[in-house]
Amino acid sequence: MKKAVFIDRDGVINYEPGHYTCSVDDFIINDGVGEAINLLKKHDYLIIIISNQGGIAKNLYTENDVLEMHIKFCEYLADYDTKVDDFFFCPHHDEIGKCLCRKPQSLMIEKAMAIYDIDSTASFMIGDRHRDVEAAKRCGVKGIMIKSNQNVYETCLNIVNNKV
Repeated sequence: MKKAVFIDRDGVINYEPGHYTCSVDDFIINDGVGEAINLLKKHDYLIIIISNQGGIAKNLYTENDVLEMHIKFCEYLADYDTKVDDFFFCPHHDEIGKCLCRKPQSLMIEKAMAIYDIDSTASFMIGDRHRDVEAAKRCGVKGIMIKSNQNVYETCLNIVNNKV
């Protein structure tokens, strides 16, 4: 089985402005992300982004807008000679209707674990909200909560040095 680091998007990967990130122009990558993902990949972790994107259900942006942001992120990571293994996002919102994939539910993580044969006990979820940690806990993954827009490199260094 493989080990993985699941990472929330808004607030961890990119700047969380306190409202929805609706366009690729507003998608500003936080400091330390490229170095952090490169470090994790060098230590054989799969990197999987797990993100609620309820703005799609609210018609604030489209699924294509989300994909454009992910392409921008992949291009950024290429400059660090690294990559993400996959993206999972929930396009639903509780105000519009219930679903099983929106965090704090764990379906996105569970799907990734099944697809990639991931060992939950050797894996981590980094997020900036309690719902991220709760989703991880529901499927046996260790959740790590950081402050929104914090440089994630030190957290990843702690993961590879077995200090979490």
